[in-house]
Amino acid sequence: MKAIRRFTVRTVLPEALAPLEELAANLRWSWHQPTLELFRDIAPELWDELGKDPYGLLGEVPPARLEQLAADEAYVARAVALRDELHAYLTEPRWYQGLGPDVPATIAYFSPEYGIADALPQYSGGLGILAGDHLKAASDLGVPIVGVGLFYRAGYFRQAISREGWQLESYPVLDPDGLPMSVLRAPDGTAAQVVLALPDGKALTARIWQLSVGRVPLLLLDTDIPENSEELRTVTDRLYGGGGEHRLLQELLLGIGGARAVALYARLTGIPEPSVFHTNEGHAGFLGLERIRGLIAEGLSFGEALEVVRAGTVFTTHTPVPAGIDRFEAPLVERYFSTELLPGVDVADVLALGAEDYDGGAPDTFNMAVMGLRLAQRANGVSKLHGDVSRHMFGALWPGFDPADVPITSITNGVHPATWTDPQVRALAASRLGTDDATACDWTSDAVSDAELWALRGRLREQLVDDARRRMVEAWEEQNPGVPAPPWYRELLSPDVLTIGFARRVPTYKRLTLMLQDPARLRALLTDPERPVQLVVAGKSHPADDGGKRLIQLLVEFSQDPEVRGRIVFLPDYDIGMAQKLYPGCDVWLNNPLRPLEACGTSGMKAALNGSLNLSILDGWWAEFHDERNGWAIPSADSAGDAGERDALEAAAMYDLIEHQIAPRFYDRGADDVPGAWVADIRHTLATLSPELSAERMVREYVERLYVPAAAAELAVSADDYAPARGLAAWTATVRRTWPEVHVAHVESGGVDASPHVGEELRVRAFVELGELGPDDVSVELVHGRPRAGEELGDVRVVPLELESHDLGKPAVYRGSVRFERAGAFGYTVRVVPRHPLLASHAELGLVALAG
Repeated sequence: MKAIRRFTVRTVLPEALAPLEELAANLRWSWHQPTLELFRDIAPELWDELGKDPYGLLGEVPPARLEQLAADEAYVARAVALRDELHAYLTEPRWYQGLGPDVPATIAYFSPEYGIADALPQYSGGLGILAGDHLKAASDLGVPIVGVGLFYRAGYFRQAISREGWQLESYPVLDPDGLPMSVLRAPDGTAAQVVLALPDGKALTARIWQLSVGRVPLLLLDTDIPENSEELRTVTDRLYGGGGEHRLLQELLLGIGGARAVALYARLTGIPEPSVFHTNEGHAGFLGLERIRGLIAEGLSFGEALEVVRAGTVFTTHTPVPAGIDRFEAPLVERYFSTELLPGVDVADVLALGAEDYDGGAPDTFNMAVMGLRLAQRANGVSKLHGDVSRHMFGALWPGFDPADVPITSITNGVHPATWTDPQVRALAASRLGTDDATACDWTSDAVSDAELWALRGRLREQLVDDARRRMVEAWEEQNPGVPAPPWYRELLSPDVLTIGFARRVPTYKRLTLMLQDPARLRALLTDPERPVQLVVAGKSHPADDGGKRLIQLLVEFSQDPEVRGRIVFLPDYDIGMAQKLYPGCDVWLNNPLRPLEACGTSGMKAALNGSLNLSILDGWWAEFHDERNGWAIPSADSAGDAGERDALEAAAMYDLIEHQIAPRFYDRGADDVPGAWVADIRHTLATLSPELSAERMVREYVERLYVPAAAAELAVSADDYAPARGLAAWTATVRRTWPEVHVAHVESGGVDASPHVGEELRVRAFVELGELGPDDVSVELVHGRPRAGEELGDVRVVPLELESHDLGKPAVYRGSVRFERAGAFGYTVRVVPRHPLLASHAELGLVALAG
C-alpha cells in the first residue's frame, strides 16, 4: 500500500545534544571523520542501514537512546568539542585569506549536478562528483565560492538489475525536510523566489534551498511549488530527464534563475555580489545573458555589457566529443527569448552567441558550449590531453589560428582526499607519519613497514569483499521479496585474490565490455589456479541508452556463469557509498576508454589516493601522470583498421599485461608473504600521486590562473562607470568592421646565406597595410618552427616585430630577427593580430592576417 503523501518529522533533541543539530546541518560531516564517528556511535547498525546520513539517523533513533546519550558526559563533551571545532573551521583564516587584497570577494560556481554525500543524490557521474569535490576543496582552502544548481526531487535514478541482467530504473522522491537544507527567506519570513517569464504569458517560479558545504553555501532551485502549474512543477523533477524543451527549461532556470538567485542571496546575506562566475560545463551558460540584461538595465549596450560579462567569466568544458554537448533547435531558443524573459536583450544577439556559424557547423542549431566560450574570456579543459582535444574541437571558432593558439587552457581535475581516502589509510598515516592528511606524508619512510602497508591493503580488500557480498544479497532480496538469495552470493570474491575494479557511467566509448573481448582468455585469468584474478564492476547507463544497458546485460550474463561467478561481480546502483569502499579495496583500477575520449577520468585518481595501482589507456589524467611505477599503460591501437580490430588489439594488450606483469608482481611474495616490488609501487603511488591528484591543487590552480585574473579583468573593464568596457566594445566593433583591410603586403628577409648555419641570424622586415587601424591596434609577429607535411609549422615559436616606420599613405614597416639555435628544417611566416590591453589572448577576437 502506497502513501498518498510523505514527509519527515524531525526529532526534538535533548538540550545537551543540541550540538548534533548544528553538526548535522553542515555537510562538512560528509568528509570529516570525527563527526561521522560521533553520529555512528549513536546507533551503529542503524547508521549503516541509513547510509551514513546524520539527518536521517536523528529522525529514526529512539528517544530513549537520545536521553541516554544526553546523560553521557563523555559523549556530550565530544559533541560540544566538535561543534566548537566546526565554528573555528568556518571562521578562521585559511589559504585564500593569505593571498592579499587583490582576490575576488565572491565567486559564483554553477553546475547542473553536485555529488557531495549519499544523503543528497543530486549527481549522475563524474561531473557532479567533480563539482562536489570542487566545493569541498574550496571550503578547506577558504575560497569564497557560492555554489548554484537545481534541486531534483528524484535525483538521477536508482539502478536495479533484473534476473535477465537488464537495467531497471526507479525514481524515489526525496523529501527536502529530511535533508540538511533550508529555504532561503526574505526578512519578512517569506520564501525567497526567482521568476522567469515564459512564452504564452506563463511564468516559471522557483524557490531557493540553501545548504552549507563547510564554508561554502550551495543554492539549489526547486520548481515543485504551488505557484507553478502541474506541468512546470516538474521542471526540476529529474536530473537529465525529459526531452529537448524540458532540458532547455532546466538550463534556463539554472543559468538565468541561478544568476538571479545569487544576486538575491547576496542582498539578503550582505555578502559582496560575485565578480567571477564559473560555468562548469555549458548547461549553465545562460547565466551570462542574465548578467548582460542587468548591465543593459544600467545603461550599457549589448556589446558593452558583453565585454563586462566576458571579463569575469570562466568556462570549463568537460566533453571531448561534440555529441556530448547540449544543442537545441534555434527556433525553440528563439521562442523562449522572444518574451520578457530578458528585457532589453534582443533575441538576435542571443541566437548569435550560440550559433554554429563556422565551417562544419549546423545551421539552425544553438550550441551551449559555443555560447559558453563566447561568453567567457577564460576557458579550460580538465586535463592536458583534454585541453589539446578541446583546442582542436572548438578551433573553428578561431579561424586562421593553429590549435595551439586557441585560447583554451587546461587545469587537470583533482579529487577531495578527505572524502575519498579510506579512514584506515588516514589512520595509518596518523599513527606512523604524524598526520592524517595522507597526501602530505612521506610514504617512502621506514616509519611504515612493508608488512604494515600490505596488511592495510589486505584489510581494504576484505572490506570491499564484505561490502560487495552485502550489496548483492540486499539487491536480490529487494528484487525478489521472500525469496532467499542464492547461497553463493555470500561467497562472492575472496579477500586474498588480486582484485581489479572498473566503475563508471556506461556510454559506449568507455567500453565496459572490452574485458569480454576474448571470453575464454578472461575466464582463464579469473580461474588461474596459482594466480587468480577477480573483477568488481559497477556503473549506470542513461535510461534512454539501450545500447549501454545491453553492455551491462552482457557483463551480468558472463558473471553468472558458474565457472567464474565467484570471481566477477556487477554491483548494482553505483553511488558514493559504494565508491568509498570500491576504490580503496581494489589492487588495480582499470580504465579502457577509446583514446582520446576520456576528458579526465577521476575514478582512477580516487583509487590511487588509497595505494591502488592503475591499468589504463593513456587518456585523460593518466596520460600526464603515468610514470611506469604507478601502474600500467594499455597501448592504444590508433592505427587499427576499424573499431573491431582496435578493440581486439587493445583487449589483447590488457590481457597480456594482467597475465605476464600484474598478476606475477602481485603474487611474487617474499618469506614474509609480502610482495616487495608491489608494495614499493604502492609507496611510490602514494608519495608522488596523492599531492598532485588533490582537489586542493586543482582549486589553487583555478584561483591563481583563472579566478584572480578574471576578477582583475572585470574590475578593469568596470572602472569609471564602465568607461573601459564602452571603449573596448567600440574598439572591437571598429576592428571587426575594418579587419578585411588589414593584410601583410610584403615580407623581406636577409642576413643569411643560401645555406644558413646554426648561430646565424635571420632578419625580417614586414610591410603591413593597416587600413583605418593604427600601429597600437595590432601586433605583428614572426612565427617560426619546423615545417611538417603540407608546410604546416610544428614546434612553433613567436617573435614580436617592432614598428620601424608608418608614413602617411604607406604600409607600416615592422622589423625583427631570429637566431638559428638548431639544425634542420626551418620555416616562418608573419602574422598580424589585434592588440588591446584588455584582451586576454591575441586570438581572443578570432581575427588574424597571415602573409600570403
